[in-house]
Order: sequence, then C-alpha cells, then structure tokens
Amino acid sequence: MRASLILAAGLLLAGTAFAHNCPNEMKAIDAKLATKPALSKDAADKVARLRASGEAHHKAGKHDDSMKDLGEAKKLLGI
Repeated sequence: MRASLILAAGLLLAGTAFAHNCPNEMKAIDAKLATKPALSKDAADKVARLRASGEAHHKAGKHDDSMKDLGEAKKLLGI
C-alpha cells in the first residue's frame, strides 16, 4: 500500500514538472526564431501557428497538447 502511494506521488510530481516545461519549450523556439533561421514561408508560418497553439494550450491547462505542438515546431526548426 505504501509503495502505491509513493508511486502515485512520484507520477503526480513528474506530471507537474512536465506541465511546467511548456514555457521553456516556447523560450527555446523564440530563441531559435530570433536567429532568423532559413525556413520556407510555409515552414515559418507553420512554426508560428504551432508556437501560438502551444501557448494557447498551455494557458488552457492542456499541457500534453501544448508539448505536442511545441515539439513539432522544434522539429521544424531543427532543435
């Protein structure tokens, strides 16, 4: 029983830490965009949409969706 409680607490803390990583992902994307990476207009537009969507999901508490969008934007940027 005690092991189950410890496991549950660990999972809760891990989920909370993961949820708060969204701002760091947005900062990484913003830093890369500040270097003016060579992207096609379509890719640049998609990165902008994904970045905005990731922030909106984060603010709405949908951290899994946020991390998915931000991760896709990072892939397009090569980070």
